[in-house]
Amino acid sequence: MRSPSTAMREHLDASASTFCNCWRLARKDGTIEGFTDHDRDLSFGGVTYRAASGLTATQIEASVGLAVGSGEVVGALQSDGLCERDLAGGLYDGAGVEIWLVDWRDADNRLLLDATTIGEVTRSEFAFRAELRSLAHLFDETRGESFQRGCSADLGDARCKVDLGAAPFHTTGVVLALAHLALAHGAIIAGLASEFADEFFTGGSLTFTSGANAGARVTVKSHRRSGENAGIALWSQLAGPVASGDTFAIVAGCDKSAASCERKFSNIVNFRGFPHMPGNDVVMSYPSSLAPSMDGGSFFE
Repeated sequence: MRSPSTAMREHLDASASTFCNCWRLARKDGTIEGFTDHDRDLSFGGVTYRAASGLTATQIEASVGLAVGSGEVVGALQSDGLCERDLAGGLYDGAGVEIWLVDWRDADNRLLLDATTIGEVTRSEFAFRAELRSLAHLFDETRGESFQRGCSADLGDARCKVDLGAAPFHTTGVVLALAHLALAHGAIIAGLASEFADEFFTGGSLTFTSGANAGARVTVKSHRRSGENAGIALWSQLAGPVASGDTFAIVAGCDKSAASCERKFSNIVNFRGFPHMPGNDVVMSYPSSLAPSMDGGSFFE
């Protein structure tokens, strides 16, 4: 790619512009997609930038320092472009976006304007709107360990070490009907292959294996027994309709408490929280001869 300093300045100063915007989108699963607001496809860097995407961008705000810059990209939902199912399934969450200014007559004459990531995505019936966050937002992410009562590990990860593939922690099921609104909006009545106690799957994940939402993974909001069946509410709205006969796989959830770690998973040795940490009431209290001793000794003497 030629240096844009001279060539692009000449074209930008011309009375008629030959520039367009191109977006290179890299999903976390390795998929690379290209979009442009030009009226025909463009190719450079091994990526084809599709013109039929209906993608447009708003002004991007930036400032000196570590403040998070932001902008938006708006596009149409199309079967050969960004589809509603993929957006609802979270395939574009956190995807990297490169924004290029390209001379459509000569794609080698281009300039990288910004590198961002996709933040919040909202959808309407035929279009979507995606927030673009500058890389400064990475400084807002939590790094390292934190001292808290609850466990800081994620269930089943390398620090937790629970084997979620073990039989006691997952099962399969089939949708029998949509639940009554009294249970939860958008909940389902399902038949599970095995019987589990109330709330066993709360906070866990449910992945559809058939139907309009096959492959979609959502978090379980609540799980309650309903006679011989189970009532399951989901946190996220699905892109496709849920129908009777849809099958799914469901994995146990964890409330991050020491009690659940010990009783539900028999994994207290790997618990990553501090259940005996004094609360705010202790921090704000004053010395009293009537209060329990806080001399740093054992809790269990």
